[in-house]
Amino acid sequence: MTHFGIICPPYPGHLHPQAALGRELQSRGHRVSVLQISDLELKVRSEGLEFCAIGESLYQPGTLATTFQQLAQFSEIAALQYSVEFCRQIAEIICQDAPKAIAMAGIEALIVDQLEPVGETIAESLNLPFVCVSCGQAIHRRADVPPFFTHWLYRNIGWAKLRNQVAYTILDQSCRPILQVINQYRRQHNLPAYRYIYASNARLAHISQQPALFEFPCPDLPPHLHYVGPLRNRSPQTVPFPFERLTGQPLIYASLGSVQNTKQDVFGCIAAACEDLNVQLVITHGGGMNPDAVQALPGQPLVVEYAPQQEVIAKASLTITHGGMNTVMDSLSYGVPLVAIPITFEQPGNGARIRQTGTGEVIPVSKLQVGKLRSRIQQVLTDPSYRQNAQRMQQAIAAAGGVQRAADIIEQVVRSQRPLTRPSLSQAIV
Repeated sequence: MTHFGIICPPYPGHLHPQAALGRELQSRGHRVSVLQISDLELKVRSEGLEFCAIGESLYQPGTLATTFQQLAQFSEIAALQYSVEFCRQIAEIICQDAPKAIAMAGIEALIVDQLEPVGETIAESLNLPFVCVSCGQAIHRRADVPPFFTHWLYRNIGWAKLRNQVAYTILDQSCRPILQVINQYRRQHNLPAYRYIYASNARLAHISQQPALFEFPCPDLPPHLHYVGPLRNRSPQTVPFPFERLTGQPLIYASLGSVQNTKQDVFGCIAAACEDLNVQLVITHGGGMNPDAVQALPGQPLVVEYAPQQEVIAKASLTITHGGMNTVMDSLSYGVPLVAIPITFEQPGNGARIRQTGTGEVIPVSKLQVGKLRSRIQQVLTDPSYRQNAQRMQQAIAAAGGVQRAADIIEQVVRSQRPLTRPSLSQAIV
């Protein structure tokens, strides 16, 4: 038995798949502790995992909710820029508290989210084996791969590589406060400084919850990078839903995730676009709308605070999403095509992959209009190629192995202390 520690950003979109992976490891006899700030203790425990507190001296309880409220006011690059200071604070907390917490808990190996880049540094300084997990896109930091926060398609040619490198440089400059915290810790432990943000140093394994088919056709990816598909299993939490209110019309499921769910103008645009269509719209807002805002939505959408997302999507003809990886993967797991409205973070990059794979249509939030959205909805609902491509992705996800394959990889590399290479991706990425 191994005691694993999970280090990931304090966002639901990262905690949920990491928790599924943790539960799978627990089912195999391992211990799993999540190192997190106090605001997430109840959430971690409700997911069935052990909680290991960090930040008790530096973190002000309630800061996470305030940060989310402020973050939801921004879109695109502005949201990325706003998040830097909070990410810097979390990196500082991890540097100060995680090593002691790991030692006291007896944690023997780490599972580190790629978007919490200080986690790998903690593992290196403690000489602990670790595996990198990408709950969003697997970030490659290659000149031929567009940065995760852009909507650019893959182009393995000179001008596109230059464009990508410029964007990565801007990202590194914007994230300099985070890099400074990490590198100060690395110097203290005689580790070489990081030059770039989100450049994984994983040697044993790097796991992505994309299937290989939902990746750009870039050659020569690291041999220890494994595309296992969505990290999912049954959570101890149950979410009620009024299935008896479904009408039998083509169902459209709409969600803006857990951070951007206060954008009432976007929800209003979605409702208006669906109002005159022969569909039933289901909106889940995660607490981002008050009753008056719900009442003001055009048409008669079925609006709930939370929904059992996979169960509802399984009945859907289309998903409208902000483009978060979890909702995208849940939709494609059931062969349901998408209309994505990317807002910020990795969502534009997910939108680019939706376009590249033909599994849906994409409208940047800055260009969102009712007529344009209605047209895209009708296009995806009536053109069978979108569902066919989504079903092709569904088959790729089913074959990728999911959370069981991820746990197999982690167990093997931690036990052997040797990298695990994957079979060739040439047949999977087309």
